[in-house]
Amino acid sequence: MKTDIASREDVALLVHRFYDRVRKDKEIGHFFNETIKDWPAHLNKLTDFWESNLFYQQKYMGNPLLVHAEVDAKFKGAIGNYHFGIWLRHWIATLDSHFEGTVTEKAKQRARNMSVRMFFTIYEHRKPRQM
Repeated sequence: MKTDIASREDVALLVHRFYDRVRKDKEIGHFFNETIKDWPAHLNKLTDFWESNLFYQQKYMGNPLLVHAEVDAKFKGAIGNYHFGIWLRHWIATLDSHFEGTVTEKAKQRARNMSVRMFFTIYEHRKPRQM
């Protein structure tokens, strides 16, 4: 029987299992595998982020929108809405595999909102193309 996300340990499980999926994905895995050098530190930071986001803790300090715009620049504007769709499908599949409940649904909705905001931020940070 699945339970709802209720603790930092649950968030850590979600984050670790999600990135297990993402890192293996043939279409988006390279964005992560070529960018992130210290996976344990990154997973801990993302656990802080999601714990802060879901339980209103003040553990995460950073600007994920700007960070993702910088990653897009590193990949010469290659990250598109399609890639965020893959990311979101992995997120929801990971949630559905391990959890159910109110906080789980909140995690899905927050990720949907975040993917849209990140895509728009990436797009806005791209330099205008010469015509």
